[in-house]
Amino acid sequence: MGAHYYGADSEDGDRIDDPSEDALFMMISDLNDSDNTFVAVQPDGDDPPWFASVTVRDDGGYEIVRRDNVRGEHDVTTETSVDDIARDLTIWMACRDLPERPTRQVTEL
Repeated sequence: MGAHYYGADSEDGDRIDDPSEDALFMMISDLNDSDNTFVAVQPDGDDPPWFASVTVRDDGGYEIVRRDNVRGEHDVTTETSVDDIARDLTIWMACRDLPERPTRQVTEL
C-alpha cells in the first residue's frame, strides 16, 4: 500500500510514506555530499501538484525547494538547521491540497 497523502524518497532509495517531522529529520540528517544528496517529498501519482526537496549544498548546509503548481508558488531557500527544515516542511506540507483529504466544512451557528 502506498502513501495516503505523500511520500519522501531519498537518493539512496529510502522511502517513507506520510513521513512525520521526526522521519523527515532523520532522512535529512542522513544526507551526504557523495551518494545521498537529496530528499524529495511529493504526493504519489503521475503529475503531482506540488513537491519539496532538500539538497546538500557544496559549501555546506542545504537548499530547500518548494513548488506548488496549484497555488503558483515556487520558493528556494538555504538553511543549516535540519530541525528547522523538518519543522518548516511539515508545516508547509500540511497546507497543501490533497484530493484524498476530506475538506473541512464550516457550519453557521
